[in-house]
Amino acid sequence: MTGIQLVLTEQEHETLRGLLGAWALRACPPEEGAELERHLAGCPECTEEGERLRRAAARLRADDPLDQPDGLRQQVLDFCLTRRAADHPLAPWAVPYAAETAKLDALLRDLGPAEWQEVAELPWHGGVLQRRPAEVLCHLAAVDGLLARALGLPDAVPEPPLRVPEQGSSRAEPFRELLERTDRLTAAQAAATPEAVRELWRAQSRAVLQAASPQAADRSVSYGFATVPLRDAFLDRAFETWIHGEDVARAVDYPYAAPAPPHLRQLVDLAARMLPTALAGRRQAAYAGPAPAGAPRTVRLVVEGPASGEWLIPLDGPRPDAPGPEPMADPVAELVIDGVEFCQLAAAHRDPDHLPVGEFGDRTAIRELLTAVPLLSRP
Repeated sequence: MTGIQLVLTEQEHETLRGLLGAWALRACPPEEGAELERHLAGCPECTEEGERLRRAAARLRADDPLDQPDGLRQQVLDFCLTRRAADHPLAPWAVPYAAETAKLDALLRDLGPAEWQEVAELPWHGGVLQRRPAEVLCHLAAVDGLLARALGLPDAVPEPPLRVPEQGSSRAEPFRELLERTDRLTAAQAAATPEAVRELWRAQSRAVLQAASPQAADRSVSYGFATVPLRDAFLDRAFETWIHGEDVARAVDYPYAAPAPPHLRQLVDLAARMLPTALAGRRQAAYAGPAPAGAPRTVRLVVEGPASGEWLIPLDGPRPDAPGPEPMADPVAELVIDGVEFCQLAAAHRDPDHLPVGEFGDRTAIRELLTAVPLLSRP
């Protein structure tokens, strides 16, 4: 309207300002774009910011490397992600998976033909696997398919052929089912281009996220060797996507950031909650020996850095003669470790004997805990 200056509330102004990232990338829907253009005509602050973002966006091309000068790509992406609300709100436990799949996809989009042929090393507590990036994606998609099935979605992995069960198989137990799923999907995609494999993995991850409503939180996912709540399965997939994305990035010599602090803390919490199971498995192994006599021991795990927090980790299982659940004992030791380093150790990407940690109290208990953490990893 001519001659009339519309007065916007602070919330309305922030809503329009939140469109600037998409506007700079020419990805704004027509109606929103028109509304924003009208706003820019009377708002010098947004006009200046919009012009700066558009200049930055103009320097981006689909074939630009991830390590863009001055971090321009990341600046624009960060602005878009923080300013504009998601079209499809996610449950909090699905957000880290959404972020990690998007981050890995951004890396994969930058790979050239030669980089798709590089070999990434994927350590786990049973050894080191060597896989090209497309094979890493087949592995990620094969395990993500278990979430898809739990959510009633199609599974990307072909059905196994009917066969007589193998006797004396050398496949790593208890991960045989996951390995066989990976093998079937890798074989099915052997003739596909790396880009086609990327599209298959990304389409499935997006479909899974679309179905990740808070109402689905009470479902569970079977991994073959364990059944976990859906919310923990999503955190597990975020964890593995981050770690294997970093494996690929290391192979092609690209920078790769750790998860955002709120996401990292959820991943640390998942690993800390899984540790008692790893310790129980270690106790049952022949080399571990019986649990020490007396009251069950605990170690206080103190995580520093962006994912800071504290957890009490029980080292010993319940006594056979205990009449019921025993109270958590006072910690016999305290272990202080950085959150990223703790997650890397849980992925068997760090040596527990050469890790910078703070140790207070019973050193034997601390060593038990540190050597159990890599047991959380799997192929």
